[in-house]
Amino acid sequence: MDKIFLDELKVDTVIGIWEWERRIRQTVVIDIEMSADIAKAAATDDVVDTLNYKSVAKRIQGFVADSSFKLVETLAERLAAIIRDEFDVAWVRVRVNKPGAIRGSKAVGVLIERGERTD
Repeated sequence: MDKIFLDELKVDTVIGIWEWERRIRQTVVIDIEMSADIAKAAATDDVVDTLNYKSVAKRIQGFVADSSFKLVETLAERLAAIIRDEFDVAWVRVRVNKPGAIRGSKAVGVLIERGERTD
């Protein structure tokens, strides 16, 4: 299986369960891996034959910036659904980090995989 990835996509959003978190914007860091058959794109050297990671990034950035979830679990699940449904991706891995959420830890978050792996 070929994969296209986005690493450390940073977006400010409202996320958290505490009242103070609902009043501010915090940065989440998102890593995404998506299954994609890139053979045709490699042969044609044409972006129309591949999964356009810029289009994915713009969609994810806009969605996250406009969202207001309590849990990173919910955010990750919604991102996976958007990628699978809107970009016709069979398998996706989404990691959402919330830097600074726990004192002494670089980041905390969730990592989910959705869809059928073909490897």
